[in-house]
Amino acid sequence: MSVTIDFEQFGLKEEILKGVREAGFVTPSPIQMETIPAILAGRDVMAQAHTGTGKTAAFGLPLMNNMTSKDQMLVLAPTRELAMQVSDELYKLGRFAGIKTGAICGGQSYTRQRAMLSGGAQVVAATPGRLLDLLSSGKNEFRPKYVVLDEADEMLDMGFFDDIKAIFEYLPKDRQTLLFSATIPKMVEKLASSFLKDPLRVNTKGSQAATNADIDELYFVIEEYERDNSLIRLIDFYDPTKAIIFTRTKKDADRVSTALVAQGYPAKCLHGDLSQPQREEVIKSFRKGEISLLAATDVAARGLDIADVSHVFNYHLPFDPESYVHRVGRTGRAGNKGIAVTLVTPQEYRGLTRIQKFTGADITYRKVPTLSEAHENLVATLVEKVRETKQAPLASSLVKILEQEMDMREIVLRMASMVWSNEGFSGPEHLGVHGKKLEMLHSDKGQQSDSRRHARPNSHSSHNSTWFNRRKTFGGKGGRNTPGKKR
Repeated sequence: MSVTIDFEQFGLKEEILKGVREAGFVTPSPIQMETIPAILAGRDVMAQAHTGTGKTAAFGLPLMNNMTSKDQMLVLAPTRELAMQVSDELYKLGRFAGIKTGAICGGQSYTRQRAMLSGGAQVVAATPGRLLDLLSSGKNEFRPKYVVLDEADEMLDMGFFDDIKAIFEYLPKDRQTLLFSATIPKMVEKLASSFLKDPLRVNTKGSQAATNADIDELYFVIEEYERDNSLIRLIDFYDPTKAIIFTRTKKDADRVSTALVAQGYPAKCLHGDLSQPQREEVIKSFRKGEISLLAATDVAARGLDIADVSHVFNYHLPFDPESYVHRVGRTGRAGNKGIAVTLVTPQEYRGLTRIQKFTGADITYRKVPTLSEAHENLVATLVEKVRETKQAPLASSLVKILEQEMDMREIVLRMASMVWSNEGFSGPEHLGVHGKKLEMLHSDKGQQSDSRRHARPNSHSSHNSTWFNRRKTFGGKGGRNTPGKKR
């Protein structure tokens, strides 16, 4: 017999519970169940948790519950976007308790941020670089009773270890310290041993670097020259509402986004060469749905938290398992389902095996859909859209006019042709590695039966490495995913 747990059972103050209810939280997530009681009791905690699992509330609710009017909380986050998001979320949860929050990061007034540290905000979410600048100036009186290291592995990957060490020199020794990280490599262990006191260790996944169970992880074996065409084919087949395409280099992110736009897709790129205003504009467009595809490098996407990313595409296999976990964790958030697609060449196959072994993830093989299969899938999608479409007020008048010139079957066929010219696509019939070459790869993992089930020995891949020639919309404007067009 299962027992339903709600937030009231933690013994939180009513003003904190009101924030929980207003946020729509009903049942605590696993990370919240494991950590909230220990944090309320004053223990240091080291927790392995991915973004989107409710970890901000996991540390925010108990700490804000325990705070007095004189107490302050510091949350260190790897990026400006994450710091601002944490500040906003904690404000919403703590507003009925009168708790003021603020974000400290680059691009904003030093004077205003110094005022936050001196008591203008009880909860301060900050990036390490800007916070260290303020603390080292010697013009602040900042003595937080509670300190949270959020996305610790990402902060270390971005080179903030020395900054974090320096920041702790300015913090009081008598404090409660919490650390949350998607993975726990040696550097995170070192960080925890330096600044946490006898922490409770929490790992709700039970794996060193497990990925989210709400994510379907798939891989497709392709030849290098098929990489572009395969990406396009899979985007068309899965029709993501919002997707991040991960590349290894800034040059590739630029090239992929440019090629996507040229083919009628609403896409932009995100990488380290963008200025802060450019970066913010790209993220804003992606968050609002003005673009649905974002080509990004690993570093640029650190701390990027957008809840409704439906798909992640690994255009290139990441160099290490930790990066794979970070990438895949951009989808399947807040209880939503997600799909992670990885393109891998035969030469990269060992790297995929290493990632599977390290993460314990069930990354399932799929063959790249043929052009015929992609068309069949599109037809099924369009049929469903027609079924779900409500009749427009002027539709009846349009049909009456057309009935004077042609029969109903002809009207339907012509209208279907209009839709197809907007939605259809072309390209090589077959893509991907098949037959004995694929079976040899899979046999190394004991997956011969899987390769026989999915491979097509008689398939032939096109050697045309250009992007698909997308059919344009009726009237000659853009492809089927052009900005402003309802998908």
